[in-house]
Amino acid sequence: MRLPSWITQHIAALRTILTFTVLCGIAYPLIVTAVAQLPGLRDRANGSVVTANGKPVGSAIIGQLFTDDQGDALKQYFQSRPSAAGDGYDLDSTSASNLGPESIEDKLSPDGATLSLLSQVCSRSKAVGELEGVDGRRPYCTSDGLGAVLRVFHSDGLTGRVTRVVSVNQACPATPFVSSYAGVAVECAKAGEDYSGGVLTTVRGDAPAESAVPADAVTASASGLDPQISPEYAKLQVARVAQARGVSAAEVLKLVEQNTTGRALGFLGEPGVNVLQLNLDLDAKYPYQG
Repeated sequence: MRLPSWITQHIAALRTILTFTVLCGIAYPLIVTAVAQLPGLRDRANGSVVTANGKPVGSAIIGQLFTDDQGDALKQYFQSRPSAAGDGYDLDSTSASNLGPESIEDKLSPDGATLSLLSQVCSRSKAVGELEGVDGRRPYCTSDGLGAVLRVFHSDGLTGRVTRVVSVNQACPATPFVSSYAGVAVECAKAGEDYSGGVLTTVRGDAPAESAVPADAVTASASGLDPQISPEYAKLQVARVAQARGVSAAEVLKLVEQNTTGRALGFLGEPGVNVLQLNLDLDAKYPYQG
């Protein structure tokens, strides 16, 4: 007895579904998993886990923080770059800040402030400068580590006589980074007040054109999980780490150079230093005695 055509079509469709389920849903994943466990591929496929004394301490391809319970840098360790992933290197919140060059004005509220990209860079540079004992000033930053930005009000809207000036990133009762602008006294900013009628104006200040603090020390990576820092940022931290561990800067610098990798294929990307591996080498060769 010949089955109706619609039944044979459904049977054929079911066979196809079952066949591709076995091939693509079972066989292919098993084959890929088996290949990934071959020597030379196993470590990468399993997350590039790094171990110390037989225990996993992190991943070679994912950064982590080296701070205490209060979020302060541990002086005996090299510090990673900033991270916008959650509270820092959160695998469940990998992301960038999505802030661009035009993010220069903070959002003030009675509960605090949401910092613009400029103020984040300024505050981080100030903190790194204090930690490493160098000049952390940058152009367009205030001495208290915020973006040096004014809202300038004119008598005719965008033009005309200056009638009012507000340092919009410095919440009252802060003292404005400049006392006057165009002959008008500069005010501190009040949380919740609307200053959108003023013209945004940045003030360069007297900071050197090239800051002593490298760019990767004050900006987060796109993923928020970058495990590397630039050789320049690593070298900036050498003196602090050497002093904390009671060894010479030359000995620590040698470890930095040993953990510095070059450009991929000789021309892609920039040289980098894996912070976790460098800190593990420090612990192995120069244990912290503090």
